[in-house]
Amino acid sequence: MDRRRFLGVLAGGLLAAPLAAEGQPAGKVPRIGVLLPAEPASPTEPNASAFRQGLRNLGYVEGQSIAIEYRNAHGRHERYAELAQELVRLNVDVLVAGGTASFAARDATQTIPIVSIAAGDLIGTGLVTNLARPGGNLTGLSMAFDEGIIKKWVQLLKEAAPRVSRIGLLRDANASLQQKILTDTETAAAALGLKFRVLDVRELQELDGVFAGLSKERGYGLVVTGTPLFFPHRSRIHELAIKYHLPVMYSWRVFVDAGGLMSYGASLSDLWRRAAIYVDKILKGAKPGDLPVEDPTKFELVINLKAAKALGLTIPQSLLQRADEVIE
Repeated sequence: MDRRRFLGVLAGGLLAAPLAAEGQPAGKVPRIGVLLPAEPASPTEPNASAFRQGLRNLGYVEGQSIAIEYRNAHGRHERYAELAQELVRLNVDVLVAGGTASFAARDATQTIPIVSIAAGDLIGTGLVTNLARPGGNLTGLSMAFDEGIIKKWVQLLKEAAPRVSRIGLLRDANASLQQKILTDTETAAAALGLKFRVLDVRELQELDGVFAGLSKERGYGLVVTGTPLFFPHRSRIHELAIKYHLPVMYSWRVFVDAGGLMSYGASLSDLWRRAAIYVDKILKGAKPGDLPVEDPTKFELVINLKAAKALGLTIPQSLLQRADEVIE
């Protein structure tokens, strides 16, 4: 091969090479630490799967051009700090934390870049002081349940189950559920003339008693947010809802995929997929403090007709037409 042809082939090979490792020392495979509050990091787990897909879309190949260390708290809040510190000791290049595990990640390191996903209102919770330029070592994707979303939870549930006259907010008493969620849910219920009640649960074993108690009082519908206690046990919550004939509105569609009646909110898988973009930018040299915090851009209403049938509900056609997806 002559010299001119050799240089041409070499240049073409460089142009075709993936850009995933740009900004990293030659030969170094970047390592990402992923702290999941509730879910097992299996190939079928929705959040981890969406994150991996986002990395693949950017040209990364797990095990070749990038390594990922998963840690899972299985819904146990007391394990967040331990697992975050474990990932820090591994000296990961970026730490990705889901939900309230973001606080443990922040407390564990002030130097490793952190990408927070769906940890609520990042300013309201004190994770950042400025959305446009968060400063420090943390940025990510915010997920605040604002008044408009909460109002829709109650309105859509009432529309799907017209006989509902009382709204219960099922709350993980161990989680830092913002007071605003409680007050906004109560306000939305009052606007429709519905009675309101907060139902605190600290252990999974308490769920059966809570559902059984509500079934003795006619007219209850439930709102359930995706806290770490409820997230890994969504199939169990659905089973109890069917057993005690309680219509439930969920904040995340994964509850409906597990059999639940309906959900309205931001696409959690979309947030995790977009988190890969933050990781990519950081690996290429961007500082997390210079990357603006972004809000959700994709919202979805999902309705499960199998669950509706099991509950004896006939979902109005007008509501089905507004749904982004109907599971039959």
